Amino acid sequence: MSLLIEDAALMMSIQDDGRSGYRRFGLPASGPMDWWAFRSANRLAGNPDGTACVEVGFSSCEIIVQSDALLAVCGAGFKVSLNGRAIPLWMAFIARLGNRLTLQKIPGGNLVYLAAAGGLQSPAWLGSRSAYPRAGLGEMLSAGDKVRLGDFKPDCLLMAGQFIPISKRPSYADNTIVRVIPGPHQARFYTGSLETFYNATYQVSYQSDRMGYRLKGPALKHKGGADLISQGMVPGEIQVPRDGQPIVMMADHPTTGGYPCLGTVAKVDLPLLAQAEPVQNHVHFKPIQLEDARASLLEIMQHLNQPIDRQEEQWLQL
Repeated sequence: MSLLIEDAALMMSIQDDGRSGYRRFGLPASGPMDWWAFRSANRLAGNPDGTACVEVGFSSCEIIVQSDALLAVCGAGFKVSLNGRAIPLWMAFIARLGNRLTLQKIPGGNLVYLAAAGGLQSPAWLGSRSAYPRAGLGEMLSAGDKVRLGDFKPDCLLMAGQFIPISKRPSYADNTIVRVIPGPHQARFYTGSLETFYNATYQVSYQSDRMGYRLKGPALKHKGGADLISQGMVPGEIQVPRDGQPIVMMADHPTTGGYPCLGTVAKVDLPLLAQAEPVQNHVHFKPIQLEDARASLLEIMQHLNQPIDRQEEQWLQL
């Protein structure tokens, strides 16, 4: 029972909920770039929240399904087809032995998550299946690789046709508004630079990856230089190096950094930034207080725990 990677995407790896407890040793948690799509795919497949998925990013891929399976693909910027038949994103569906699953890159996002009922049974390192090649933990998936699936239970096929409605998905958009919790080093920037950051338009640079998204836009000016004694960092933290172009820390970010922290992207909005296409999307940043960011996240978590809707019966028999 496995998935055969026939044609790999530019960025393609196995990611679970992340590797906790090792940041003090300099090892990031890794895990999904878009946690909302990741959790939704697992819900549709009937898996626990942190179950490993295939993260596919930035280009197309083709997969041969080597056993019957219940699958779900969530995210943005891709079209899904099974043996040439279009399949909606954000919906569970049945794939049969020998089916060809195509994830075709289109405008509108960067990443999708492929979940299979029973999960993916790749090797685990330090308590996680998440790949972090920079530390030698796992590898990016390549053509010819096989990903073993967990035990298949025929009754899970009854979940085919379940879907997440648009109202309960992230609001991915060409003009992305990302909320930022003000950071500890506000005083190290000129007031005009802070106003610029919250009023200007930025774009994600092509020099971005799972470690960090580099932004392109008006440069921010420091007071007293850009170098600090290294401090701990968290996902979504916005560091501003000497050139004044902000960098947002993503899933594989370093655990310490020595540039001023302007703020931290609220967790609820990290999926929106993760799906902002390089150079194409306009990204706007707005301040938000910690309490409001927490309330927004709790509201989304409640949505994720609500019953899943069902599509028409035609999706039960593919």
